[in-house]
Amino acid sequence: MDVVSFAEVPTQERFAFWREMSSKMWMPLDAHCEPRLESAFQAHVALSGLGLVQATLLTAPSLTIRRTPHLIRRSDPETFFVTCTVRGHAIGEQAGRQADLRVGDLMLRNSSQPYLTTFESRGPADGQVLSLQFPRSLLPLPERGLRELNSVPIRGARGMAALASQFLLQLARHLEEFSPAEATRVSPLTLDVLTAALAGALDARSAVPPSSRQRALLAQIHAFVQANLGDANLTPAAIAAAHHISLRYLNKLFHAEGHTVAGWIRERRLKQCRRDLAEPHLAGYPINAIAARWGFTSPAHFSQAFRRAYGLSPREFRQQCTR
Repeated sequence: MDVVSFAEVPTQERFAFWREMSSKMWMPLDAHCEPRLESAFQAHVALSGLGLVQATLLTAPSLTIRRTPHLIRRSDPETFFVTCTVRGHAIGEQAGRQADLRVGDLMLRNSSQPYLTTFESRGPADGQVLSLQFPRSLLPLPERGLRELNSVPIRGARGMAALASQFLLQLARHLEEFSPAEATRVSPLTLDVLTAALAGALDARSAVPPSSRQRALLAQIHAFVQANLGDANLTPAAIAAAHHISLRYLNKLFHAEGHTVAGWIRERRLKQCRRDLAEPHLAGYPINAIAARWGFTSPAHFSQAFRRAYGLSPREFRQQCTR
């Protein structure tokens, strides 16, 4: 994981630094922002190589980025990239089409055609987008169909796109936490999720290999569980219903990974509880409240499960962390 910091750059030089760095990080680009924002420019850029996928999480103020024919002639990596709006509002244009993107919406574009992107945020560094860049050859979908999807908004509110949106929003939240080994493992899952979402937008699911569809579904289920860990009603049956699959098939997916559905949920909940119990600023927060926050309805059951997992009671673990 690489993070581009602007802290050491003089305030009046930050936007110029950003323009130079953006072209080096991705491809030749031209960036502009309002003069009032340029004089106090702030941004945060996290880059992670997820195998063959380059993930970039950009946090910045309102900003316009152009890729012109001249810049394409200078250098073209011949890649696709998918953008997911994490915070704020984005507008993308390419091939005569425009996508107006809200939080969770997706957009596909390619590096070989001119495009314009406008990020709109309320604060000086309140807008955030996740961009995933990868070679065209990695998508097992018709080239013509993908061209038709350029700058078409893929709404993250329904169908396969909703599941992909949940996965990508979770990816954005945890991108800076991945170890190199974890980033490598996330790469094929990310591509499977993107392939399934784009195939859904093209209504070309048959073009996606069954193994990719299965991995994409499992990754989306993982993201759904992570986003709903605090819901005490998060049961295997509820997960199966939310993804329009049978409980038997859900169990089969997890069994292939060496887990049970209930066991995987419990592990995730215990991990979140353990993290909260180790936080100094939560030291005054009741243990039972932390357990309830992450879906444990029985304090006794939580205490037993925590001891089995970590060899200490929740209270003993907290005391150990605060010594």
